Amino acid sequence: MTELRKPPVSEKPIFGPGADPLLDCHKAAAFLGVHPRTLQRMVLRGEIHAVRVGKLYRFVPSAIQEWVLEHNLAS
Repeated sequence: MTELRKPPVSEKPIFGPGADPLLDCHKAAAFLGVHPRTLQRMVLRGEIHAVRVGKLYRFVPSAIQEWVLEHNLAS
């Protein structure tokens, strides 16, 4: 029998009230030190996660930080 677990209450929500605002392509690219177009290509290749709002991509800051940690540990 599988046990359903709830996420810890202390975690900050990704969306909604109390969540960090989403980053646009330019801010996320500046944080990563890449060109915004390079970041868009990374999204299209599935290397990094983004939320699509209309024609634009928005990035969850925690997902960007996780990506950086993941790739720093791999190298």
